[in-house]
Order: sequence, then structure tokens, then C-alpha cells
Amino acid sequence: MSSTDLLLTFNTGSSTVKIGIFAIDGAEARRIGKGVIDFRAEPLSLGLTKGLQIVEMPLKAEVTEDLHGVIDETFARLADHFDMTATRAAGHRVVHGGDRFTRAICLDAAAIDAVDALTPLAPLHQPQSLRFIRALRHLKPHLAQTASFDTAFHATQDDLVRRFAIPRALHDEGIKRYGFHGLSYKFIAGELRRKAPRAAKVVVAHLGSGASLCALDEGISRDCSMGFSTLDGIPMATRPGWLDPGVILHLAGQRKQSFGEIEDLLYHRCGLLGVSGISADTRDLLKDGRPEARQAIDLFTLRIAGEIGRMAVTLGGLDAIVFTAGIGEHQPEIRASVAKRLSWLGLAIDEKANAANAFTISTRESNIAAHVIATDEEQIIAEEALSVLGSG
Repeated sequence: MSSTDLLLTFNTGSSTVKIGIFAIDGAEARRIGKGVIDFRAEPLSLGLTKGLQIVEMPLKAEVTEDLHGVIDETFARLADHFDMTATRAAGHRVVHGGDRFTRAICLDAAAIDAVDALTPLAPLHQPQSLRFIRALRHLKPHLAQTASFDTAFHATQDDLVRRFAIPRALHDEGIKRYGFHGLSYKFIAGELRRKAPRAAKVVVAHLGSGASLCALDEGISRDCSMGFSTLDGIPMATRPGWLDPGVILHLAGQRKQSFGEIEDLLYHRCGLLGVSGISADTRDLLKDGRPEARQAIDLFTLRIAGEIGRMAVTLGGLDAIVFTAGIGEHQPEIRASVAKRLSWLGLAIDEKANAANAFTISTRESNIAAHVIATDEEQIIAEEALSVLGSG
């Protein structure tokens, strides 16, 4: 591959896709642009960032199930800014790899079918990734494609950590803790090796609309707040986090709610939105003076702090905490609230450093270091794609 070749990455969420544009420099991927499409927006548009240039480009294509029109027009709009004929490969984020996929793979027809077979384990996210994979395969059949799995990073966790207290046969069928946001945690682990190499036992808080925490020991995943599904763990924007299974039995039994109603409730009407009744966005809630907004924030930070304490038990100690993703990187109030709840551990925050979103936000006297690190899932997707393609 020449230095002018391009690699695209597709980081699909439940309603958005982030597109990374990378130049291939030998065995390295260098980001030269990024785009985002929010499928909730009307009219549809492609937001593109190239250096200091930010462009919003309207898309005329209708959003169909196969996405052929959207993908075709997206490539056409990108071609106004990049030589898209130089695109050599596309890497995709896929949420669930189950026990089968513990590293990135090349995507051929058989692999795509195998990824599709895991859809029941991630019904909200898996279909979205597959739509983009299949659309690209249809429109550009000779373009090499790879998949990077959010669950793969957590395959290093001990079997004891991954078990639920359920019959062994169900565990053997795949009902176990998998963990998610692995691409983000892999990036953070790499950044810690560069910036804080002495921090061995670390809890990383990936706080966005989807949120989880991961316990790292020398950069290796040992525990994660998310388990079998992306509903698990701490409260999120619209997802509840930990929930007594008896609640589900009650909704289905006593209240006669259907599977679809319960699924919609758990994915779209719980979390910060459900508690506050106001918004799923912590920025809105922090500005709102109503007690319901405050309670949603307090519940969020209480559960985060509690999970950090639990993960310290898994690790057998704690050297540092890292805040990352949209909330973790940009909202000092959330970080300060979590830190206050952990003051009994000797964690002390430097108010000025925290307000500035500095790399280190803990004081010199703090028993535990606290850092803020911007994550980059697309960089990991690109690097894994090059690694897979380079190895044959």
C-alpha cells in the first residue's frame, strides 16, 4: 500500500455512525478526517471535519433498510474532499463477538453470517453494524473489510468474573458476562502505557450516552461493569444499568407488558431520562434546578463511585482512575461528584486542573491518581484493520 492509500472506519451506534478517514503510512494509520451521520436528524446530513475545516453537507438519499443510497451519497460527498478512489479497506466496530471472535477479523461472506448469528446477544447495535458492512459489500464488492469487536478486549477476564450464579449449562451456552466498550479501553490502556506507566491497577470510566467501567491490571481487562448486554452496569442516558430481575418478572407477569414494551422501556426510557423525566443529557440536567434533575445526577455518580469500589476488590488495589468519553472528558462537575464520593479512599481533586480538563486532575497529596484521557475508538479500528490485512 502506498502512502496515499486511504482506510475508512465505521463506528456505528444505535442511531449514529462516526466515520474515520485515515491515510495509510506504511503499517500506520494517520487520521486525516472524520465524519458523523445522525440518523435521528431531519434532514439527514454528513458532518465532516478535515483539519480546522468543519463542513455540514446535506444528504438527499432516503434512509432505507439496506442503506445503499446513504452509503453511495456519503462516498460521493467525501470525494469532494478526499481521493476516494484510493480507498483500500474499511474497518467496522462490531459490538458483540461472543466467545468466537476475540480479535479483529477479515470479513468474508461466512464471517458476516457468523457475526449476524450473534445478533440476539446485541439486538440494538449488531444490526446497525451489519447494515453498513453489507451495504459496502454490495456497492464496493472488492473493498477489503474488517471487524473489530467491543467484547474482544475483555476475553482476558477470569472465568469466575464472567460467571453469573446460574446453572452451568446456561453458562456453557454463552449466558455470561462479556463486557463492552473494549475498543475504547484498549486505546486508553495504550495511552496509560505512554503517559502513566507506573499506574498498574486502574479503573477506567467510559462515560457517554452508553457508559461502563473497566478494571485494568497492567493494561489487561480484569472486570467490566457491563455484562451479558449493554443494559448492565451503571445508569446511562436511557438504559437502567443494574436491575433486579424481579422487576422484569413483575412487568411481564403482574403488569402483562409485552416483550417489545419491556425492551423499549429498558433501552429507551430508563436511565437519566427515566429518573429525571426531563432529559437523557447530563449537560441539560446539570443546568436544571429541579430536584428530579439533581437526583438523576446523584444516582449516576453514586453508582459510578460504587462500581469503582467493587473493581478495586477485583484488582486487589487501586492506583488510578481514568475518566473518558463525552461526559468523562468534558464535564468537571460529574468527575468532581464521583471523586467526592471516593474521598474515603484518599482521592483528592485539584479544582483548577479538573475545571481545565487537564490530564491529571488529582492533587499531589492524593493517594490515588485521577486522569482525563480522550478516547479514540476509530484509531483502534484502523490499527486493527491494518494489522489483520497486513497479516494476510
